[in-house]
Amino acid sequence: MKKGLIIGALLLLAGCSSTIENTYYQLPAGSNVARVDSASSGNQPMIWVEQVSVPDYMAGNGLVYQTSDVKYVIAANNLWASPLDQQLQQTLISNLSKALPGRIVASAPLGESHDTLTVNVTGFQGRYDGQVVVSGEWLLQHQGRLIKHGFNLTLPQNEDGYDALVRTLAIGWQQTAQQIAKSVISLN
Repeated sequence: MKKGLIIGALLLLAGCSSTIENTYYQLPAGSNVARVDSASSGNQPMIWVEQVSVPDYMAGNGLVYQTSDVKYVIAANNLWASPLDQQLQQTLISNLSKALPGRIVASAPLGESHDTLTVNVTGFQGRYDGQVVVSGEWLLQHQGRLIKHGFNLTLPQNEDGYDALVRTLAIGWQQTAQQIAKSVISLN
């Protein structure tokens, strides 16, 4: 009898539990990316966005949230729809293509003459104080020269929730693309 009551109670508890559904996020491509003025757009080498790398803790599926100066939490049910490094590379290509209309920007080299861009992202998370962090450095190989710049953006997240977090991260990434585009133009 006791065994039957225990099994019945367990079945009742199992029936009352709810399943937590996963939510998937994709970075939006920048629709409001400004074109960077360039004096000469003809005969410029293409830009190969060779790689965008992220730290191991960001390479998983979960969005990252910083809960203190030393503690990070990786979401279990709020996940990237595709790997973050791929999303960052594709949106960077899209944003640079819009900002540099005289250039071909691609994820693979399309000829012998091209600039090579590598980006190392060190921060791409929400933070406990309502800010969003987008940081790292980029390296551009241009005509035998290496140009290296860091970026460190801290933007306010104006609404609560993961939707607002992803939108704010996308804005920070768009601003990073704008900085890269301005540097590319200044080289010519």
